[in-house]
Amino acid sequence: MAQFQEVLKQSALHPKPAGLVLQYGTSGFRTNAKQLDHIMFRMGLLATLRSKKTKATIGVMVTASHNPEEDNGVKLIDPMGEMVTQDWEEHATQLANADQEDLLTALKNIIEKEAINMSQEANVFVGKDTRSSSASLSQAVLDGVSALGGHSKDYGLVTTPQLHYMVCCQNTQGKYGEATVEGYYTKFCQAFIQLTKNTSNRTDDQKHLCLDGANGIGALKVREMESHLKKELQISLNNDGSKGRLNHQCGADYVKVQQKPPTGIKINPGERCCSFDGDADRIVYYYTDSEGTFHLLDGDKMATLISTFLKELLTQAGLDLKIAVVQTAYANGSSTHYLENTMKVLVRCTKTGVKHLHHVAQEFDVGVYFEANGHGTVLFSKAAEEKIQQLAEDTNVNDKRKKAALLLRNTINVINQTVGDAISDMLLIEAILAIKGMTIQQWDTIYTDLPNRQLKVKVADRRVIDTTDAERRAVTPAGLQEAIDNLVKKYRQARSFVRPSGTEDVVRVYAEADTQESADALAHEVSLAVYRLAGGVGDEPKPLH
Repeated sequence: MAQFQEVLKQSALHPKPAGLVLQYGTSGFRTNAKQLDHIMFRMGLLATLRSKKTKATIGVMVTASHNPEEDNGVKLIDPMGEMVTQDWEEHATQLANADQEDLLTALKNIIEKEAINMSQEANVFVGKDTRSSSASLSQAVLDGVSALGGHSKDYGLVTTPQLHYMVCCQNTQGKYGEATVEGYYTKFCQAFIQLTKNTSNRTDDQKHLCLDGANGIGALKVREMESHLKKELQISLNNDGSKGRLNHQCGADYVKVQQKPPTGIKINPGERCCSFDGDADRIVYYYTDSEGTFHLLDGDKMATLISTFLKELLTQAGLDLKIAVVQTAYANGSSTHYLENTMKVLVRCTKTGVKHLHHVAQEFDVGVYFEANGHGTVLFSKAAEEKIQQLAEDTNVNDKRKKAALLLRNTINVINQTVGDAISDMLLIEAILAIKGMTIQQWDTIYTDLPNRQLKVKVADRRVIDTTDAERRAVTPAGLQEAIDNLVKKYRQARSFVRPSGTEDVVRVYAEADTQESADALAHEVSLAVYRLAGGVGDEPKPLH
């Protein structure tokens, strides 16, 4: 076929480095940008096949999110704006790692296995972040699409969630919104303005938010969006990309891991601040108190605020809809305890990785999910959306129920349901705080996090660790879980778990307890157990203090 000759000709311009093997993980492919040209070309091929298979538009986003500037990566987006399905992750890995002379065989294997009609039209949307390598790498994706005769639309510089949104809008024939950046701003900002109309006399102070854009794409897009907010949210933008390096000593990941504000930002006591990551799909909030102590409000705090707000509105609207919060083992024990025992909200725990959370959240009328790192969103079932819509339009209901239904309707419209979205999550949280008349300190005191510590232990082979119960218990190696259980018994309000890294030969250790000293000691003792029972390499883990 002439099509395949074109693929051979083009792929020679995007050669694969000898011996390089990469795996499509939770966040797609991600490594040093110099090694990615052939991957991008081949993901253009794969997205074209996926589009032919699903008879829908597929997205390809070129980004390495919170990684350093010299890295890059790529993620595929499925028709409803969700992450690509797991069996196609395997196709991606096989196609990426095929040697040049085996590329056509690998391609034909996928076509055969998926029974793809090659005469079917294909459409692919492509977006990129602000890294210097993104321009040439996204061109390689476009080359891959055209080599297989697909149509492409290059959105240029967009946040990852914006591209997810575009794909969903396109495949719902505009029901989800207009598939343009302007359409994105209009939808979310109008819903935000409608929501904040319900607040009593907000002062300029209350409308003010200090934002760290991680010197990434999120900063550019917030700048573009500001005029749509009509001064209902007044943003002081730091790390806007004009001088600093992407994700360097700033951004959501830095703030979460280092437990301190971005370098060089002066924060006034009690001032509400938030940080995006490099591609704006994660957000964390924080402030410093009058003593200068730093307080982080991460994904757990956001999930709690949002689910509490939604549960109250559903009750006021008299709607019997099932709401649940989906967490991972990394969620702080205090948040789980508060949600289950005080708010009486159902909590489900699942494996780490956003795709797992998204999947479980789809089982409920309203599913709120956030990883502790600040990546998350809210999903509403079609049935739930219809009930809320009907109630909002019903002329025979009392004012209280009607008001709650209208608030719920606008809340749905301020949320990007396709994926975690820092911009949309920011607007949602700002609206909730305004409606509730809450300061960031009041939000923070809903519950107090248990002190915790995360460590990692280098091992010869991470596959010796196998887990169950949403990664909370180790099945192998023999004796490890028993050792952890015995160590946990020594401390108050304690728990600990271990899980293998998805990308490197290390085992991640998490521990929490009633004091920081206890959490640190427990984490160290569990690390020692892992080192001894799971084939640790290098020096034995040293105590933290």
